[in-house]
Amino acid sequence: MLNNNVQTFIACDSSYDDAKIVLFGAGFDGTTSFRPGTRFGPSAIRNDSFGIETYSPYQDKDMVDYSYFDSGDLELPFGSVTRTIDDISVRSGQILSDGKVPFMIGGEHLVTLGSVKAVSDKFSDLYIIHFDAHADLRDDYLGQKLSHACVLRRCHEIVGDGHIFQFGIRSGDRDEFVFADEHTEMHRFSFEGIEETVEKLKGKKVYFTLDLDVLDPSVFPGTGTPEAGGVTFDELRKAVVISNPLGEDFSIMRTQPLNAMLTALSFNYNHRNENVWLYDMANIYLPKSLPLTELPDEREQLTLGGYGSNIDFFVLKGVVE
Repeated sequence: MLNNNVQTFIACDSSYDDAKIVLFGAGFDGTTSFRPGTRFGPSAIRNDSFGIETYSPYQDKDMVDYSYFDSGDLELPFGSVTRTIDDISVRSGQILSDGKVPFMIGGEHLVTLGSVKAVSDKFSDLYIIHFDAHADLRDDYLGQKLSHACVLRRCHEIVGDGHIFQFGIRSGDRDEFVFADEHTEMHRFSFEGIEETVEKLKGKKVYFTLDLDVLDPSVFPGTGTPEAGGVTFDELRKAVVISNPLGEDFSIMRTQPLNAMLTALSFNYNHRNENVWLYDMANIYLPKSLPLTELPDEREQLTLGGYGSNIDFFVLKGVVE
């Protein structure tokens, strides 16, 4: 049983017992290599969420019709990366064990590793869909294996070959792209191939992670590691809609929560109106509030992983009809 946060994300007014989706913040930027600030992502997102409407004209749905609970931010030990990952894993695991959907707000991309660990401990044969500007497949970065630059490499060690599908990638060292050619399915520069990937993953357990620096800096400059040549907001919106793995029963909700993760929002480099469109994104993809225990066997559950600048979602046995 978790207690609600003092300040909540807009429309997160349900009790823990009644909620189907549980938000929590993982504001960590301890391995950030360029511009820090993602530790302030969860609080910035909550503050600015009240600058948008709860109604989404894209889906003709309203957040007030669904059950969300905001459990606040984890108190993470910034001096210990391993403790941080463990704490995130414990919180995600607790929410999963209560039959609810974890929605994590980041935080740099390394926080995804904690959620992936929790999900993979509960469910085997896990697949990952990854939207990002960066491959994040380095074996180490400046001698450190636990880094935002290595998070998908560490995730690969958990899920194995052929289980990671990457989109929008346009930055990384040569070895990362060589590794991807052999071990992941990488789609460079765009979302080309996303429809085929979703079709291929029908009936699979899928974890969705979105790093907001997949967007072009002209659209979203406030990230820790901006990279030119990114996608537009509407391209991203459409790709997330296409990635919706559960048809009408679930629609993917936005950035980096629910054991799906949204990362890369660096508050210090973002203007308020840029945070607002981020909330518009969250509000575009509203998960349907069905008791997870009542879902048919072939449609079990959706789990998201984090905000901040990454967005992660976890989908079990997702079926597109």
